[in-house]
Amino acid sequence: MMDKSAAELISITKSYGQSIAVDDITLRIPGTSYTCLLGPSGCGKSSTLRMIAGHETVTRGDILLGGKNITDLPPAGRGTAMMFQNYALFPHLSVADNVAFSLKMKGVEKSARHVEAMKLLELVDMVGFAARLPAQLSGGQQQRVALARALITNPSILLLDEPLSALDPFLRLRMRSELKRLQRELGISFIHVTHSQDEALSLADQVIVMNKGRIEQVGSAQDVFNKPQTQFVAQFMGGHNVMRDGQSYLAIRADKVQISKTSSKDGAGLSAVVREIEYLGTTFSVGLDEADATQASSPISVTISDALFSQEPLEIGQTVFLNWKPGDTHRLAS
Repeated sequence: MMDKSAAELISITKSYGQSIAVDDITLRIPGTSYTCLLGPSGCGKSSTLRMIAGHETVTRGDILLGGKNITDLPPAGRGTAMMFQNYALFPHLSVADNVAFSLKMKGVEKSARHVEAMKLLELVDMVGFAARLPAQLSGGQQQRVALARALITNPSILLLDEPLSALDPFLRLRMRSELKRLQRELGISFIHVTHSQDEALSLADQVIVMNKGRIEQVGSAQDVFNKPQTQFVAQFMGGHNVMRDGQSYLAIRADKVQISKTSSKDGAGLSAVVREIEYLGTTFSVGLDEADATQASSPISVTISDALFSQEPLEIGQTVFLNWKPGDTHRLAS
């Protein structure tokens, strides 16, 4: 029996006139999973989410949810719920009435819908704010209300469009764990659009990296970070250096590169010049340029522990030598 929270996109395309926002993507989203659509602005991730929700029409292709074709169904008939980036709360309604609004539209009697609303407010720890108006809430509290309102319809899949982008960094970290907790407790699928690599890596069971309307790579957070398949994924995910190796390219993590102030006896090691040094708390990020490059080359980044940097400090403009183990490199497909 098909899990009702499993989704499948089959050759989905979204065009706006002559412009193609989503270009023939096929994807399976496992049931009861936390999936992040990750990519830069304009890559097609939000258009993909809105097609799943039914807020954008599909130009070509099919969308299945729990094995049922929902491509042409209205949003309310899909079994999905969407939480918008701006939360879209009704300013004149109390928190409880905001959460209960969709049940009101279905004709559910007032006392019954308020009972359900309070259950959801308890889930997001907002019962004490039920009588307040949205303007009387902080950004994080408004987000919790928006979550409760989306979940009251008992969806099979919750769709989240950049849900943490309006929050300050401290609250963003707190809400990450809250979202993951809710997904586990509810046992439904969350599909979360973000341009933040850290957000996707910390939350997702499955990361889908998109670029120019297409899928670059699908995999677990660890696989996408440690085994990027393309130059775009390696560079967009960060923490990697992309280096030419003949006609192909290699990726190597910034923390796998060793810096030495002197070359080895056999002369091995890439000569580089320190361009910038950034202190990150527990580590230093060192930016370098290849010293003997005969053509334009990509900047090189090396991550060094605070303790190691303190033992052997570096200076901007200093010439150093870079080495790495052959087993730490990863060949890119393109």
